[in-house]
Amino acid sequence: MITKVEVINLITKQLPNSQVVVENIKGNDHLQVTVIAPEFNGLSLVKQHQLVYSALKEELASEAIHALALKTGTPN
Repeated sequence: MITKVEVINLITKQLPNSQVVVENIKGNDHLQVTVIAPEFNGLSLVKQHQLVYSALKEELASEAIHALALKTGTPN
């Protein structure tokens, strides 16, 4: 099982200037994650998501995170 704090720490390690919100959808392994990061400027939505997935790749592979609903964007 992975905690919300662990997910936030993994993402902010990859994207240090990001704002991350993690919500449990179902149990502790179905998550809704919102990431707002200036590092996403100029990147396609696919590239933004790839950066977040790469930060969580081990947790996704081990199924500590079974399902991930992801929203990304840049700060206003």
